[in-house]
Amino acid sequence: MVLVPAKDMLVKAREEGYAVGHFNINNLEWTKAILEACEEAKSPVILGVSEGAVKYMTGFRTVAAMVAAMVEEMKITVPVALHLDHGSYEGTQKAIAAGFSSVMFDGSHYPFEENIAKSKEMIALAHSKGLSIECEVGSIGGEEDGVIGSGELADPNECKTMADLGIDFLAAGIGNIHGKYPENWAGLSFETLEKISNITGGIPLVLHGGSGIPTDQIQKAISLGVSKVNVNTECQLAFAEATRKYIEEGGDQKPKGFDPRKLLNPGFEAIKAMVHEKIDIFGSRNKA
Repeated sequence: MVLVPAKDMLVKAREEGYAVGHFNINNLEWTKAILEACEEAKSPVILGVSEGAVKYMTGFRTVAAMVAAMVEEMKITVPVALHLDHGSYEGTQKAIAAGFSSVMFDGSHYPFEENIAKSKEMIALAHSKGLSIECEVGSIGGEEDGVIGSGELADPNECKTMADLGIDFLAAGIGNIHGKYPENWAGLSFETLEKISNITGGIPLVLHGGSGIPTDQIQKAISLGVSKVNVNTECQLAFAEATRKYIEEGGDQKPKGFDPRKLLNPGFEAIKAMVHEKIDIFGSRNKA
């Protein structure tokens, strides 16, 4: 199966009341773990890549080629979208040219009118190449590749203006943040989410910062139109914890235990387990 745009899988998810997991990838092991888990679960999946991760993996073309080849070599049968996460104006164009099947242009840090103008350009470009595109209104709290958001709530009317441009799915700030959630976090604003859902005409909505949000809040958000949930931090934490445990217990001192394939395997398995857990929370098992 070749890489596909994310639009169709998210429209189906919105109609049937579940969400598709967007899991960020950072290297080959992460990509393999996520693909294996989703194939086992028969779940569609969106592989998200930040521009920082793209740079770490040497470039947009490297990432696109690696993912496409892995999907083919692993005989993956579930729908897979390769999606640029929080793309800049320049980065979005590079991802489109490199063979990504879906992109997010994040103009939320611009004044709203400039965000709209730049989004129009990126929508036209993405759609001319057959890609799906996500745009953002309101900022997601925390930091993502140097873009810092205070987490303000999105204006539903601005969300409607953005949705009316013809985007395929919409990211809107509803009190969610990137990274770990603080103990005094107020929770998601379901009042804001419901207003956005009602005014934007059924467009699939995106919940960024999906790591650490209580399950009941995630599932309520899905019931209100969230069709894509982004997960990165929890996979990072699971990978780090499993790798640390392997080393602390002396796994790297065993015969050939220092081999990267053995050293990284506990983290690989931890990511797989996390993805399976999230698939069940999101309701996407057997939805491929």
